[in-house]
Amino acid sequence: MKKFVLASAAAAIVLSGCAGMSDTQRNTGIGAGVGALAGAAIASGTGGRAGTGAAVGAGVGALGGYLWSQRMEAQKREMQAATQGTGIAVTQTPNNELKLAIPSDVSFDTGRSAIKPNFAPILNQFANGLRNNPNAEVRIIGHTDSTGTDAINNPLSVDRAASTRDYLIARGVPQQAFRIDGRGSREPVADNNSDAGRAQNRRVEIYVGERPQG
Repeated sequence: MKKFVLASAAAAIVLSGCAGMSDTQRNTGIGAGVGALAGAAIASGTGGRAGTGAAVGAGVGALGGYLWSQRMEAQKREMQAATQGTGIAVTQTPNNELKLAIPSDVSFDTGRSAIKPNFAPILNQFANGLRNNPNAEVRIIGHTDSTGTDAINNPLSVDRAASTRDYLIARGVPQQAFRIDGRGSREPVADNNSDAGRAQNRRVEIYVGERPQG
């Protein structure tokens, strides 16, 4: 137990040392600290040495998951500039993914899965960044509001994700970079009892993660 406490203190030092670092350095440091705690817990629970477990865990934490690189930061800034004033939210997730939340007034007409004309320039800009990132993994998730039945909404949400993927592939992004899913009306972000809420729920979310090079 004493060794685990020492390992926890060491991990805390790693985390506190993140002040003043760049985004990439800070995220890697946080991963190392969390990994150190996990490694110490594993070693302590299995009778091993907590210090050794913490060292192994720190390596796993630093290397696992997605990397928030300068390239990812640059693409985030480019997309924030390209989507300014459109209602599209561009953020970095806790898992170091670039997320684009795209509402229906930009992306699709009600009940349709065809890309709207004002959505195309945004996807063109997005494709430019993806082509320059061979380690990118892209998830596209379609959503609907609660109008209609699941028999309609579920395939419609998948079709919207597929249309977005196909548009990006047609502009040179490798097909193997993509995974798509449709959630129908199961994950609303607003109240479906109002027109404004339903418009927010009819959306596509795009997530981009960059794996560290092996």
